[in-house]
Amino acid sequence: MKRRSSPFRNTRPLVLGASGFIGYWVARALRAQGAQVICAVRSVEGAERLARESLGTVIVRRDLGALDELAEWIPAVRPTMVFNLAGHGVDRGERDDALADRLNHRMVEALARVVANTRRDKWGGVRLIHVGSAQEYGTTGGTLHENAPCAPTTPYGRTKLAGTQALQRVSDELGLECCTARLFTVFGPGEHAGRLLPTLMAAADADGVIPLSAGTQRRDFAYVEDVAEGLLRLAVSDVARGAVVNLASGGLHSVREFVETASDVLGIPRARLGFGHVPSRSDEMAHDPVPVTLLRTLTRWAPDDDIASGVARTMARASGVVTRHTRFGRPQSAAQGRRGAQGRSRLPNVTRRVPAAPRSCAR
Repeated sequence: MKRRSSPFRNTRPLVLGASGFIGYWVARALRAQGAQVICAVRSVEGAERLARESLGTVIVRRDLGALDELAEWIPAVRPTMVFNLAGHGVDRGERDDALADRLNHRMVEALARVVANTRRDKWGGVRLIHVGSAQEYGTTGGTLHENAPCAPTTPYGRTKLAGTQALQRVSDELGLECCTARLFTVFGPGEHAGRLLPTLMAAADADGVIPLSAGTQRRDFAYVEDVAEGLLRLAVSDVARGAVVNLASGGLHSVREFVETASDVLGIPRARLGFGHVPSRSDEMAHDPVPVTLLRTLTRWAPDDDIASGVARTMARASGVVTRHTRFGRPQSAAQGRRGAQGRSRLPNVTRRVPAAPRSCAR
């Protein structure tokens, strides 16, 4: 049986934020599909890491906050499409509000204009895949449909929402084929120290009680390699121009459930789990299970919500063991999660457009 060729083979995707937590896995996924990946990073350390692993055909070190320079260097590297995973404020140590507005909002608008005015090749898919955040919904609560009103409460959420809305305005004005993928709680190898799973992994070989919140808050957890796959699937989908898509599993698990499951995989006795020893964050979101109907309609797929599997894969990656990888474009098996719909994304040689594009909050 003839193997179906990847739609990304020999394309030139540009990944902004390629040395970051999720951007790194997007670059890896694209490389595995035979793409000639162009990686944009901020630091020398990030560039060296990508070079060591041969993830980038081209690696450019750029300050994405230098908005006037985008129109010079982006057309020069001739990207087929752009994945924007750059931003500021998702980690607790990033607290520069002015920089957050520059990268999360104004850079997105400038980038969209550059991409829209850059000569396109024969690529028939989405030209700009922008990563948004669940924090754009803020205190909305209830069922977080993509067109639900938004009420962000943090500088990060507000600036990410402003970026999403700016992208939609440029899409309407210039006809740019783009979309925003809203991510929820992503975990896996490469997370910053201090986040939940890295904290548990660091404590696995130690003694004593691990201080934790009560863990009653519920989140939609998705493994990072699945999220990267979802971004690639959206790039070759029939997503409507400027649409917002929830990229989530559709399942909710309490933080306590995540911790207990991860601890079992890591071999941490539950007696060491100090639930309630630290206060919960004031900006925790409360909502119903995340609707992923649009994601499934577009890609006939959704990320797995199997926490134990994701933690085990993270441990395997940390140990240098190669884990299974879902070949892009093939149906997702039933074993990959009870919520994972079977199917494959459409290839990018189709006449595209979905009539009604879910818009992100009233503009």
